[in-house]
Amino acid sequence: MTDCDPAWLDQMYNNRALVPDHAVHLRNWSEGSAAARTALPAKLGLPYGTGQRETLDLFLPGRGPAPVLVFIHGGYWRSLHSSDYAFVAPPFVRSGACVVIPNYDLCPAVSIPDITLQMVKALAWVHHNIARYGGDPTRVTVAGHSAGGHLAAMMLACDWPKANRRLPGTLVRNGMSISGLHELETLRHTPYLQASLKLTPLQALQASPAWMKPPPRQDGGGELYAVVGGLESAEFLRQNQLIADAWGKQRVPVCEVLPGLNHFSIAEALARPGHRLHHLACQLLGLPA
Repeated sequence: MTDCDPAWLDQMYNNRALVPDHAVHLRNWSEGSAAARTALPAKLGLPYGTGQRETLDLFLPGRGPAPVLVFIHGGYWRSLHSSDYAFVAPPFVRSGACVVIPNYDLCPAVSIPDITLQMVKALAWVHHNIARYGGDPTRVTVAGHSAGGHLAAMMLACDWPKANRRLPGTLVRNGMSISGLHELETLRHTPYLQASLKLTPLQALQASPAWMKPPPRQDGGGELYAVVGGLESAEFLRQNQLIADAWGKQRVPVCEVLPGLNHFSIAEALARPGHRLHHLACQLLGLPA
């Protein structure tokens, strides 16, 4: 896709321009997240590292040991905050899950590989610490939206013992990429993103889950669900199909285009009981939909 017209690429990847009422969605996220952070039992701003943004928000289950949903926020690796996505937590907490939303540093102050390593650190913290908060470290599902979908796929493909000998290879049981980006070489040629992401050819290769080995087989796990909105651009539809083609049906048994959803409303559908997307997430977590 690197020989495409730069103006066309901007049209494909500038989601705020593609969704004229995106500000309404962002306002809804902000209001819903403020309500969730007030209403739910939570531990906010827990450090998983020493950096200022190396923190996570933890929404506690009623009782444990509970399945754990680690949700990684989007924003093209250059904007937004974990607190902007707290609205996804309430229905999962009510169903009996522990929800973790990690924060991370933003481009261009850091690179996408740097952010990926921060998420490795956050998941390692979850493995070592989540039991004391009622979560089950053997039932960790990682999901994310947009750039967070990319990071979720990277976590599923991670060689955990290589990252840290104290970590099991099955640290992440399964995952979901929602409107995720699975190859980054195209983004190097997209003017809308070039100045902030500053991707080098090597970084694009290192941080493209579609070019990595599929997740190792697990007993009842190791699967990625890839979903995208039917109203999203042709490039986001391609990116969604790409990971399924690259990793195969056994590793990506669900690759779906959800009708009527754009790049912003799809995140809201995740938190809507009764919606197909919410049902898929509950399926991964082993919860009733």
